[in-house]
Amino acid sequence: MDPTLLARGFVLGFTIAAAVGPISLLCIRRTLAEGRLVGLVSGLGVATADATYGAIAAFGLTAVTDVLVDGRRVLGIVGGLFLLWLAWRTFTAVPGDAARPDRTGRRGLPGAYLSTLGLTLTNPMTILSFAALFVGLGVTGGDALGATLLTAGVFAGSAAWWVILVALVGAFRTRITPRGLRRVNMASGLLIGGFALVALASAAVAP
Repeated sequence: MDPTLLARGFVLGFTIAAAVGPISLLCIRRTLAEGRLVGLVSGLGVATADATYGAIAAFGLTAVTDVLVDGRRVLGIVGGLFLLWLAWRTFTAVPGDAARPDRTGRRGLPGAYLSTLGLTLTNPMTILSFAALFVGLGVTGGDALGATLLTAGVFAGSAAWWVILVALVGAFRTRITPRGLRRVNMASGLLIGGFALVALASAAVAP
């Protein structure tokens, strides 16, 4: 067993999570509107999905990978439609006082976690990214223990990124007025909607 697998998995998880996309925008917006806890729980949903796909690649479950790739059109459509719904909800959201914790948001922690988990899992490109990086960097789990360490490293790396991002964004939360947050919501909604249209277009032309 390679003792560096945990660290290498950490680097891979951190790198993939740091890629800017609709999930990053969603977590930033939730942190600003609903507080650090909601933003962090949303990020952990992404980290769980990253670890799931990392495990599939690490354990060499090619049959599962083939099913996900074959179903990428359906998954892309589902993910794109979900993104459109999130874009509309974000764009039309009316913020309250950004300096006060949003208790309604805190009561929705399971929803915050499950929404980002499901959204990330509907993107089959995630598993292809892990598989390509594993092969390109010569990273393989080997036996079950090695694959487990690699998967744990991926989760830890992804989670670390979200902790850092939420902490940085949360530091500015009290400085944002409701009017400023409204502008953030509108800009985030438009950008997430753009990602949704790209996802739907990609799904439409997928073989």
